[in-house]
Amino acid sequence: MQKQPSLIARIRENRLLWNILLIAAIILVMAVAAHLLMQIGTRHGARRTVPDFSGVPLADAQRLARKHDLKLHINDSLFVPAYEGGIVLDQLPEGGVEVKPGRTVYITINSFRQKMVPVPYVAGRSLRQAKNMLEIAGLEIEKLVYRADIATNYVLEEFYDGKPVTQHSRMEAEMGSGVTLHVGVEQGYGTTVVPQLVGQPLAQAKSRIWELGLNVGRIDFDEGINLLNQKDARVYIQVPGAERSAALGSRVDLRLTLDAEKLGKHRSEAEKQAAAVAAERRIEEQQESDSLARIPLEETLAPAGEGASVRERNDDNEGFFD
Repeated sequence: MQKQPSLIARIRENRLLWNILLIAAIILVMAVAAHLLMQIGTRHGARRTVPDFSGVPLADAQRLARKHDLKLHINDSLFVPAYEGGIVLDQLPEGGVEVKPGRTVYITINSFRQKMVPVPYVAGRSLRQAKNMLEIAGLEIEKLVYRADIATNYVLEEFYDGKPVTQHSRMEAEMGSGVTLHVGVEQGYGTTVVPQLVGQPLAQAKSRIWELGLNVGRIDFDEGINLLNQKDARVYIQVPGAERSAALGSRVDLRLTLDAEKLGKHRSEAEKQAAAVAAERRIEEQQESDSLARIPLEETLAPAGEGASVRERNDDNEGFFD
């Protein structure tokens, strides 16, 4: 009895089928090998728990990171007088998080001293230009002092630490320090409208307040807000409220929170109140405008003698206030 050829033998006789199967086998072997190499290269399954570096000196933090097969990268620095220089203030990822070996942990450290920056000379410029120049330099406005002058909202004089800043002075100040500006205001132009600040971070709210000729008043933070997370806090209360008229140089008090739910509730209420106040103010302005427009019309329609007597009474009144 003749022996039947095996399955492999029959497949090998079909050269096309044999080549297709051979190629498929090679691809499968390569895929398995690549997977195994990737597992080894990425150390799949190996995990490291990120230590809590907060409050640890930088040199110790670097040694601790190497021990856990992690890398440290200084992402930012702040100056917090309450801590020693070089202390780790914040980190990302946070301590206790599991990561793969070799992961980079980004840290914020405490500077050894606050950076000093030149105080720019801003007198003779508009308040907005002066504010922008100070902010670019890393400074802010400590106080706006308004004085009678024909140029409203133009800086007349500038002071830092009680000393006048001149065009030729070479003063330096700690970054974040405040400068006092004496600003002009023409008679009859001494009011502004309080901006809507609810929902804004502190730096943006301050900038907007100064831009409109107002001073930053009391600043309060909800519990849990510190120098590290302060940038994430948002204004949820402002006094006075938005759209109200205020004298130039008036103070605006702020309170900030990290609570998104609280912020949303107060923002909705603040927007409603601002819309109502704005509508009320427009009505008052229109009534005042109509009242002023009627005065020359009444003088035009009055008899010649009566008009003269009105002017005489006005002249008498002007003399009274001299």
